[in-house]
Amino acid sequence: MKFGVPLGLVHPGAWRELAVTADRLGFESVWLPEHLVFTTDLSTAAYPGTTEPAIRPETPLFDAPAYLCALAAVTERVRLGTAVYLYALRHPFTAARAFATLDQISGGRAIVGVGAGWYEGEWRAAGIDFATRGRRLDEAIAVSRRLWTEKTVEHHGEFFDFPEVAFEPKPVQRPLPVHAGGESRAALRRAAALCDGWISMPQTLDGIRPKLAVLRELRAAAGRADDPFEITVHAYALSGPEEIRRWERLGVDRLIVRPWTRTRDAVSALIEFAARYDVRHAI
Repeated sequence: MKFGVPLGLVHPGAWRELAVTADRLGFESVWLPEHLVFTTDLSTAAYPGTTEPAIRPETPLFDAPAYLCALAAVTERVRLGTAVYLYALRHPFTAARAFATLDQISGGRAIVGVGAGWYEGEWRAAGIDFATRGRRLDEAIAVSRRLWTEKTVEHHGEFFDFPEVAFEPKPVQRPLPVHAGGESRAALRRAAALCDGWISMPQTLDGIRPKLAVLRELRAAAGRADDPFEITVHAYALSGPEEIRRWERLGVDRLIVRPWTRTRDAVSALIEFAARYDVRHAI
C-alpha cells in the first residue's frame, strides 16, 4: 500500500514542514487541492447534496502546480499530486505546461489529478460555460497527452483549436500519469476510459465497493481492463494496520490519510502514523 498526505487539510503555513516530514518518513505522496477563484456570491456554492455554502470567499487560494514546484525543491522522493486540479478552466497549453514544468523540476514526481468540478461560480467568473466542463476536460486531457508526447501537435476540436505547435520540454515521465477524481458515473467513466487512475472522495470500505464495481465495468467496456491503473482513496478513519489488508484486497493502491484533527498536531501525528503503519515499505 502507498500512503499519501492531504496538505490541503492543514493551514498553508504548515505545507512545507508537512511535505518535508512526509518525504523524510517515507510517505509516497503529498496532495494539494485547487480552485481558481471564489466569488462573493454564494448562490452556487452549496456542495451537491447539501444546502450550506462549501466555500468561504476569503479563503487563500494558491496555484497548485507552482506550489508543488516549491515543495519539489525541498523534498527528494515524495510524489507531488493534485486532488484535484480544475484542468478545463485553463487552455491545455497553460495546464499542460504547468504540469510538465512540475515533472521536470521534481525529476519525474508529478501526478496530475484532475476533476470537472462542482462549484459553478468560478466557471461563471472565468467566462466558461459550466455545463460544458466535462466535455472540456475530456478534450483537454486528450490534447495534453499529445502535447506531452508528440513532436508537434495540431488540433481542431469542440473547445480548443490551434495550428501546429511544438511543446518542449516534455515531462520526465512517459506517460505523465493523469488520474481523474469524482464519484459520479461521468467521473468514473473519465477515469476508466481516459486516465491512468481514479481518486475517490473520503470513503469507507463499504462505501467504496460499488464505485470499484462500476470502475471495473467501465474499464472493461473501454477495452482497458488489463491496462495499468491506480486506485487512490481518501481514507481518514483507519481502525488499525489490519485494515490496510482489507483495502488491498479490494484493489486499492494508495490511501490518502489524515491522522490529525488540528494543524498543530499534524507533524507529530504523521510521525506516529508512520511508525504504526510502516509506511516506508512503499518507497
